[in-house]
Amino acid sequence: MAAEISDRVREIADARGVPESEVFEQALELGIADLWESVVLGKYVDGELSREEAVELVGLENVQRADREAAAVEEDVDWGLSS
Repeated sequence: MAAEISDRVREIADARGVPESEVFEQALELGIADLWESVVLGKYVDGELSREEAVELVGLENVQRADREAAAVEEDVDWGLSS
């Protein structure tokens, strides 16, 4: 697994013409942003954050997507319970 990651980092760095350290830095930033969004939206869906707070932290589009996903899960659960 580590060799595969190393190979991918090297290939990305070569394709972009940047040092491997820059690829790692960008990957870390993207990963942290993704994790942060997941935490915020999870708290919003669980009722621990208001809609306004969630929008302020991760943006309206992300909150709207979370709303659609939560509604779809709720519909699936309702369908499953009524079958």
